[in-house]
Amino acid sequence: MSGEQTFITRKGYENLHKQLAELQKRRPVISEAIKEAREKGDLKENAEYHAAKEEMAHNERRIQEIEGKLSGARILEDQGELPTDKAYIGATVLVKDDSGEEMKFTLVDPAESDVASGLISITSPIGQSLLGQPVDAKVKVPVGKAGYHLTILKISRD
Repeated sequence: MSGEQTFITRKGYENLHKQLAELQKRRPVISEAIKEAREKGDLKENAEYHAAKEEMAHNERRIQEIEGKLSGARILEDQGELPTDKAYIGATVLVKDDSGEEMKFTLVDPAESDVASGLISITSPIGQSLLGQPVDAKVKVPVGKAGYHLTILKISRD
């Protein structure tokens, strides 16, 4: 993952830095838990020790993952004037479904995805269906047996 170039919003970039800082703060806490558990004796049957070692491994994996994303991150807002003629990463897309309900999605990198906030990953079924499409396009979202359709009403960069 390291060196892989990804486009991310400034807010997403800052959020990854905050997550990284929190994970790095956990290192000494976890190390202390390992040390205390080690002092309790036999490591073979020491559940606290194994749990702390597992937590350390998970924490380190997450740190490496975030560092990899940050190393290849390019901030969308720094890329100049991005086109609004088609739905690209960073675009906010207003759509209407088959029942006439309107929804607004912002297409983002998977690292920033937050469906509850309307941030849709470009790798999700909706994101993939909208990506590269112009206003007035009717796209099929391949979810369920029949899928469903969305019509793009507006594309903007908020």
